[in-house]
Amino acid sequence: MNVRTEIAFGLARDGCTAVFWKTDTLSFLAQNWDWQEEQQGNLINLNINQEGKPAISMITEAGIIGKIGLNSKGVGVCLNAIRAQGVDFQKLPCHLALRTCLESISTEEAVAALEKSGVASSSHILVADSELAIGLECSHITIVELTMEQGILTHTNHYIKPHHGVEDLMALKDSPTRLERIDQLVREQERRLQETGSLELEDIRSLLKDEENFPTAICRSTTDNSSVATLFTIVMDLTNRRAEVVTGKPSSGAALLYFVPRD
Repeated sequence: MNVRTEIAFGLARDGCTAVFWKTDTLSFLAQNWDWQEEQQGNLINLNINQEGKPAISMITEAGIIGKIGLNSKGVGVCLNAIRAQGVDFQKLPCHLALRTCLESISTEEAVAALEKSGVASSSHILVADSELAIGLECSHITIVELTMEQGILTHTNHYIKPHHGVEDLMALKDSPTRLERIDQLVREQERRLQETGSLELEDIRSLLKDEENFPTAICRSTTDNSSVATLFTIVMDLTNRRAEVVTGKPSSGAALLYFVPRD
């Protein structure tokens, strides 16, 4: 289970939209996770306490030990699948790389660990704490870092920077469109922030409710040719070390699931 990305290397078709936003007072990390609709019933909330390591709260699939969530030190991680062929079995599998981030006490520690081990297959891992977010565009060859711009970092399902020797197969042709759209929504929210002076979890979640370019929108729906849809939305407040999760589409009105990891 935890090496399925590497076993099926180059075949990923799940779509996700992720965003980090640091304001003067708070830092948020959030994403929609889009995958086969049939997988909805296999999602679980996993809370982990380990001696000598931060407590972890994440939403994952049954059997997967590293996924999307945050820890008691305020370190959070998101994942964007990228379809690029190639695998290096001497490096850390993608889901174990996510678990490594969740066992770290800072963004810097997580990044250093993954830079040392390498990541076996293609993906984008967005790791953040209340002060710093770094995007890691991973391939079986190397890791290319993305940095915040004015406290903001966004990503979807394609490489943004060049990756020599690796071909991005762009499994989801709407990925660049979703990236443009989330950037546009953040700019619009920035203007509202100047008026209101505050940003809340619901403001971030509203970005991920967007259905422009339906059905292949940020908030994704199935089509005649694809059973991929948004299965959950997570919004993390890394400053206060808490998160809210909506299973299903964020616009569904489903009850919130609260994460507050404690050592």
